[in-house]
Amino acid sequence: MAHNTKASHTVTLTDNSNGKTIELPVLQGSIGPSVIDIRKLYADTGYFTYDPGFTSTGSCESTLTYIDGDVGILRHRGYAIDELAENADFLEVCHLLLYGELPNATDKKQFENDITMHTMVHEQMRNFYNGFRRDAHPMAILCGVVGAMSAFYHDSTDINDPNQRLISAYRLIAKMPTIAAMAYKYSIGQPFQYPQNDLPYAANFLSMMFAVPCQKYEVNPILAKAMDRILILHADHEQNASTSTVRLAGSSGANPFACIAAGIASLWGPAHGGANEAVLKMLNEIGDVKNIPAFVAKAKDKDDPFRLMGFGHRVYKNYDPRAKVMQETCHEVLKELNVQDPLLDVAQELERIAREDEYFIEKKLYPNVDFYSGIIFKAMGIPESMFTVLFAVARTVGWIAQWKEMIEDPSQKIGRPRQLFTGIIERPFVPVDKR
Repeated sequence: MAHNTKASHTVTLTDNSNGKTIELPVLQGSIGPSVIDIRKLYADTGYFTYDPGFTSTGSCESTLTYIDGDVGILRHRGYAIDELAENADFLEVCHLLLYGELPNATDKKQFENDITMHTMVHEQMRNFYNGFRRDAHPMAILCGVVGAMSAFYHDSTDINDPNQRLISAYRLIAKMPTIAAMAYKYSIGQPFQYPQNDLPYAANFLSMMFAVPCQKYEVNPILAKAMDRILILHADHEQNASTSTVRLAGSSGANPFACIAAGIASLWGPAHGGANEAVLKMLNEIGDVKNIPAFVAKAKDKDDPFRLMGFGHRVYKNYDPRAKVMQETCHEVLKELNVQDPLLDVAQELERIAREDEYFIEKKLYPNVDFYSGIIFKAMGIPESMFTVLFAVARTVGWIAQWKEMIEDPSQKIGRPRQLFTGIIERPFVPVDKR
């Protein structure tokens, strides 16, 4: 249930240049830090605030996801992420994010059926893929095709119609795995695989990724469970860069497909969605278990720019609550596949060192969710170029739930950040022959 935000008290701001004071309300959510309401600051004082990256600014009210990075908490609608990953499946989490509650048995069956009925894409969308070069990055294809969905499904682009908002949400959640798998198939020159209505969500995705028409493909249940958990663990993560992009694009009234395409573009940045790809690049650089001590020494040297990727987290200062579930899943996958790969040997040895070495323990450089997901994808035969695509498949439900929440929030306005202008103030125009 949504928390009714009220001002708990006020803070007094004093302008030392003229002695004027202003009372600013302090708002308290259901949990987490209080926020100072500065919506009338400019009108009352003539000042804006300055916060590059908006790291100290609350941009919205939300009931979806709560994070406390200092103690390692991630909850969706009040449910701890590790409990959801251990006990729920991905579509239950989708229902939770969209509707606010986990489904009962009847609702679960209906929701699964509704999503399944939307997994196919319009047949003419196949033509889009033929327009891309074969070596196009799958994220580039994903951006283009998702953005084009509004041209095919314009019967669900009226953001003022609650029913159309819901239909577009279902379509995006259902079709994203199909579009992603088609991007992968196109990149390797294999025929597209249609979704199978008798398969659960994660298993269906694996089938579209790896099946070929010339032989029957049986989805490995261990791998399907691993993929389902990965999707859950990446479903939403509060107001991060891509989610904020979706909300900002949506604040203008843009259609939901355009908003999600904007989120995909933001996620593509290596500082956001490319972390698990960076883990594989690091493992390739290390190359062999015998080289690990030298690279660990480089990582410990504060004068050396080398950093071990996949350790620690910008938000979680003590422990990433997703990492334990991902660690267990990683070990299950490696045991099931019994893959002989030197890079996976390097990864497992690095994991052992990080859990035993005093330097890593003291600095809280624990293996994070990106470290394990990169290893899992590598073991499953998924190429690095698809890593961020899989992240997008998982995050789609978070983006669309955040977008839907924003549209339904009467206090939301079009996003319009301010600036501190430091350029030339004014100068006269000089004709070209006199410059």
